[in-house]
Amino acid sequence: NFFNDTATTEIYTILYTPSYTTLFRSTWIFVLISAVGAVISQVGDLAASAIKRNHEIKDYGKLIPGHGGVMDRFDSVIFTAPMIYFLALLLIHG
Repeated sequence: NFFNDTATTEIYTILYTPSYTTLFRSTWIFVLISAVGAVISQVGDLAASAIKRNHEIKDYGKLIPGHGGVMDRFDSVIFTAPMIYFLALLLIHG
């Protein structure tokens, strides 16, 4: 997942960046954001699992049988989305 995100970011950076200096700077910023996103995604997943374990809950719901519910599909996004947003604001627009 980490390498897929990084490769996708690289492709978009190359396609939509007008100059090489900006391209080089943007590439490393996007690599950093992607790496942080990959780590935070795992932290979010582990945090949600810890919450379920502490409350003795096996699944968050029965909408998707065998997958732990809808919340298990999005637990990492809860942590990752705000982190990516604020890193993008800080590093790209800051």
